[in-house]
Amino acid sequence: MEKLPAKLRPEQYASLNEVIEHIAVAHGELPAFTGFGHSLSYRRLDELSSRLAGFLRNRLQLQPGDRIALQLPNVSQFPVAAYAAIKADLVIVTTNPLYTAPEMLHQFQDSGARAVIILETFCDKLQGTIGKSRIEHIVIARPGDLLPAPRGALLNFAAKRLRKMVPEYELPGAHDFRNAIREEPFTGEAGRRGEDTALILYTGGTTGVAKGAMLSHRNLIANMMQLRSRTSLVMEDQSATVVAPLPLYHTYAFQLHLLVMAYAGSHSILVPNPRDIGALVKLLRHNRIHGFTGINTLYLALLRHPDFDRINFKSWKFCGAGGMAMSSSVAEEWLERTGCEILEGYGLTECSPTVTVNLPGKARGGTVGQAVPETELRVIDDLGNTLPAGAVGELQVRGPQVMAGYYRREEATAESIDSEGWFSTGDYATISEDGYVSIVDRKKDMILVSGFNVFPNEIEDWVNRHSQVAESAAIGVADERTGEAVKLFIVARGEAPDPAVIQDWCRQGLAAYKRPRHIECVEDLPKSNIGKILRRELRE
Repeated sequence: MEKLPAKLRPEQYASLNEVIEHIAVAHGELPAFTGFGHSLSYRRLDELSSRLAGFLRNRLQLQPGDRIALQLPNVSQFPVAAYAAIKADLVIVTTNPLYTAPEMLHQFQDSGARAVIILETFCDKLQGTIGKSRIEHIVIARPGDLLPAPRGALLNFAAKRLRKMVPEYELPGAHDFRNAIREEPFTGEAGRRGEDTALILYTGGTTGVAKGAMLSHRNLIANMMQLRSRTSLVMEDQSATVVAPLPLYHTYAFQLHLLVMAYAGSHSILVPNPRDIGALVKLLRHNRIHGFTGINTLYLALLRHPDFDRINFKSWKFCGAGGMAMSSSVAEEWLERTGCEILEGYGLTECSPTVTVNLPGKARGGTVGQAVPETELRVIDDLGNTLPAGAVGELQVRGPQVMAGYYRREEATAESIDSEGWFSTGDYATISEDGYVSIVDRKKDMILVSGFNVFPNEIEDWVNRHSQVAESAAIGVADERTGEAVKLFIVARGEAPDPAVIQDWCRQGLAAYKRPRHIECVEDLPKSNIGKILRRELRE
């Protein structure tokens, strides 16, 4: 295995264009991405993305720095489109394919995107945004576009006619993805450089509505090397197969699969619909897997599937988690049943995204590990004073992966990044003497009961240990006597437990002011596109 230099040196690549060029030369015929059972080699990915880049620059006349939206799930067209946009010197704007028309319109208008590459399944919603944004060019992809004949045509026919997955739409003048990848390859030299924006990812951030985090070529390259310094400890270059259930339009999966794994010559198997747990279990059973990434809710859903124990875990070397706190009960059960520990990490869209990672053999339960190389961390109080080890405060990050700022939002940027480059995460955390970080909770999710700070994660972690609880979520509700009181939502494992039983369980592990005053059993909990529990919706 290649040993990483003591210093990461992201400046060795002038831009992501040079990283992609290195990937194609270094890994050639190795499998890069597999979608719908068909694999693209790194050489084929390079060829297709160069042709699509030629279409974007020569046919559509997009210019360096123009924004292009990618509205695609985990299909092979995503890496082709992303690499093409980078080669064409464009700025990528990733959008959630499940967005409603108003949500799509907000991001199109805010980013000023001139083009969009979209899966046909979602074109009916796109239709409602036409003429209301700067979108001039539409490229429509279909599920089977990159599959060999006649399989690709059959899949497209089945999606549209048999499964009725494609609602009626009218988008005159739209271009076909299949024709776009037949264009002559783009041969122009890359003009964008390290400090130029490569990717705009939308996030709620620490305050307000969704904002576009501007990640530069240098941000993404630095974080690629930071994260690879950790993944290389558990997986050999050019030999690992990693499953990709988290959406590529999300910051973590984009960085891990399109950059880190590709740089290492690993093979990513794309999962278009991770909510189909049965199909995911089948995929895991029929492939030799070395790595897997997920979040707490996905690991829990897999553990509860009846065929889970039929998966062969002997080849598994790496299980990663982030995006939300892992329940200790889930992590412990996963290790017991698979023999592969979940290495929890922490990151934010604004940090490209990785900030901390637990190291194999040195993982510490209940923490998100230590800072990745060349990253500084500290916790501060409400007055901005740096706190000592073990104290709870807001976590701040400084390093080469921290974004340039929020797109066209100077005020929000100034609120989040101070003059010395420290980014305020909006998360309460503690840092131990030896650098292990424990995320206590989101600052905005904290509950104040009679002047005491109550963190929902702590309550949920204890409640989830009960044998009758599958998952839970705690929020604060108004209370005349205590200011706020804890309300607990429970998804039962089988028959719903009596609230008195849960109250008794809480008395065994939680201080009086942390115990829920209200308990409600629900069928399921509202979740984000990556499966993170949305406490905001519960509060509303």
